[in-house]
Amino acid sequence: MKIAITGANGFVGRNLIKSIQQNAIDTEIIAVVRNSNSLDTDTKVNPTLKIIQLDIHNPPSDTFEKIGAPDVLIHLAWDGLPNYNSLHHFETELPKQYEFLSSLIRDGLKSLFITGTCFEYGMQSGELDEKMEFNPDNPYGFAKNSLRKQLEYLQREVCFNLTWARLFYIYGDNQTGNSIFPQLKKAVKNGDTTFNMSKGEQLRDYLDIKQVANYIFRLALLEKNIGSINICSGTPISIRRLVEKWIDINSWDIKLNLGYYPYPTYEPLAFWGNNSKLETYMVINP
Repeated sequence: MKIAITGANGFVGRNLIKSIQQNAIDTEIIAVVRNSNSLDTDTKVNPTLKIIQLDIHNPPSDTFEKIGAPDVLIHLAWDGLPNYNSLHHFETELPKQYEFLSSLIRDGLKSLFITGTCFEYGMQSGELDEKMEFNPDNPYGFAKNSLRKQLEYLQREVCFNLTWARLFYIYGDNQTGNSIFPQLKKAVKNGDTTFNMSKGEQLRDYLDIKQVANYIFRLALLEKNIGSINICSGTPISIRRLVEKWIDINSWDIKLNLGYYPYPTYEPLAFWGNNSKLETYMVINP
């Protein structure tokens, strides 16, 4: 089987490649990246990996052939993050994304696996499942949800499998950016005695990146028309408890300065995913 991965040099992409290399026998991986120099050295030298340097915003006309005519495309690439409120997401990113993906599908791609976001659910509180109505409250969630709808309309015209994997919250080693886990690790590394955060009462759904990568490649290997599916733990945990857990597991010497930051306005205080559909497919592909 040939699996192409866009956004292969991102946090999810790098871990996904490692997971496939460790678990999927006889699978050829095609890493589609904007800059091949950003890939891990260990990743680049693996014989099961082929690297294609390509800008999905300005792809060649024969992109499907350029990326090796894969059986499955795992599409992770998305520009403009972590600014969820930027109009870039639907003014620029959305049309470019659809143009790229629809071109591949019309040229022969049979199975598309693409990552969505829990922000598609909007400001709904409590447990979120795939049958609920979607009412995104920020441009990022709106753009992602719109792309899903566009691809579903395209399915009426062209036959292809679509899995829309809605990611919740992810943490793990080598994570960068403004996520709370790398911020905490940075504070510890800098020798800070306290870690500034909100009161930490918000309930969220967190998964280790290794588990997320495992779910993604196992679902992608099925080559089925799964539709929307939550990638989540199904178990809510408070941010405060989560941070305290990380500190305890790693024996870090740092105290929490609770209430330093206000709660974010772009998400409800408490929400988590229902993972029943995910568990069903994991039984199919153990």
